[in-house]
Amino acid sequence: MTETLEKKIEPLQDLEPSEPPHSQWKDVWDQFKKHKGALMGGSFLLLITLGVLFGEYIWTLDPQKLDIRNKDIRPIYTILWDSGAKVQWAHPFGTDNLGRDALANMIVGGRTSMAVGWVAMLLALSIGTTIGVLAGYFRKLDGPLMRFTDLVLSLPILPLLLVAVTLFRDALRAHLGPETGMFLLIVGVVGVTSWMQTARIVRSEVLALKEREFILAARSIGTTPGAIIRRHLLPNVISPIMVSATLGLATAIITESALSFLGVGFPPDFPTWGKMLADAVPRMDQYPERVVLPGMAISLTVLSVNYLGDGLRDALDPRIRGR
Repeated sequence: MTETLEKKIEPLQDLEPSEPPHSQWKDVWDQFKKHKGALMGGSFLLLITLGVLFGEYIWTLDPQKLDIRNKDIRPIYTILWDSGAKVQWAHPFGTDNLGRDALANMIVGGRTSMAVGWVAMLLALSIGTTIGVLAGYFRKLDGPLMRFTDLVLSLPILPLLLVAVTLFRDALRAHLGPETGMFLLIVGVVGVTSWMQTARIVRSEVLALKEREFILAARSIGTTPGAIIRRHLLPNVISPIMVSATLGLATAIITESALSFLGVGFPPDFPTWGKMLADAVPRMDQYPERVVLPGMAISLTVLSVNYLGDGLRDALDPRIRGR
């Protein structure tokens, strides 16, 4: 009797899962791995970031050291098309018209450009996320904040940047020094003029989320708006924020390079990729590689960030994940 009862109950018992359950982030990683461009972009971005951070410990030449005897040395690869070029293996990327090593300047200049990009992106992300969450959750703030966002979007960004840098450059240089003052000014100007797209994306996500059942349940038990935003809304809008962060990083790097190229960025003796590009233009016909090297560094970095953003967008979108 007992054995018969056990046989009848056995099919009703829960079976152990054949495979352990997948976590959400494992599913995201599995989808991200399928995007070859995103993998290449992320790898190159990691490589260039490590290079500009730790490159000076490997390539120890002083980027500001003047060596007139070794000026205008061509990069090593110019041997391929100009056998009579003045080449030295001690300067694989060549030197400029003052004898400064191009590779050392690329490392230091890349660190400055990447630092401006990351800090300006974080500033723009903070402003955009705050305004987007407030506009999406509080109906009374939606109209004024979105009209302010539309107003900032309608402004011509590049002339605004030039005016802001021209007005505040001398004052910040006098109080904080030429390098620190210009760094804070450029980061602030780029960050303050780059948050609008993030605000719109976050607002649209919050508008959809705040009518979901778990938000209504949190309201019904008396959860404060601040707690709802921290515990429920922000974790659910992290996906579009991460995608917007990658695109914001690319925009910040391009904007800083444009300002340095126009001569309103860092001081002349402080290298950035944009400044190196501007210094190389007058002699571009004689030494085209001086334009190619910083130009390729900017282009490849921005391209890798864009590919990384595409991969994150596809991996974090539950409608695409698993296809």
